[in-house]
Amino acid sequence: MTDIFFEVKKHSDHQKFLKGMELLYFGYRDFISWPDDMLQKYGFGRAHHRVLHFVSRNPGMKVAELLKLLNITKQSLSRVLGMLVEKGYVRQDIGARDRRQRLLYLTDHGEELLSNIAEHQKAHMLRAFEKAGNDSVRGFWKVLSALIADENRAEILDRVNRDMGD
Repeated sequence: MTDIFFEVKKHSDHQKFLKGMELLYFGYRDFISWPDDMLQKYGFGRAHHRVLHFVSRNPGMKVAELLKLLNITKQSLSRVLGMLVEKGYVRQDIGARDRRQRLLYLTDHGEELLSNIAEHQKAHMLRAFEKAGNDSVRGFWKVLSALIADENRAEILDRVNRDMGD
């Protein structure tokens, strides 16, 4: 690729939008295609992957917290979570203080499945980061952060940044 491809100043706002939209689409398509194929073997899809990821990053999270984080309906989460629990990838514990609470944890099977998917995605992303360089990675993170809705950006960025060290 030539540097001219990335020369932002020469593009109109509409061209920036089109290029950004298409690059986001194609990058995401290729980033998620291998996990999609793997998850399909288990009868799972992207929603299952998201639940596995966020339960792994937030062990003991409440179902209500997961609902808010994923911004999906109770019905959608119930179907996905029910399948993951039934197949032994997620377990629900009853809250110690409030027995109505359902606290979510990955089982060993859930950790193993997520680890297999994450290793492939990690390699894919780190190759892209290496090609782009640190300044571009910072810019990429800034753009993605700016795409998050204003009303919950701080909360989401705090969550994303948790456990990242110094």
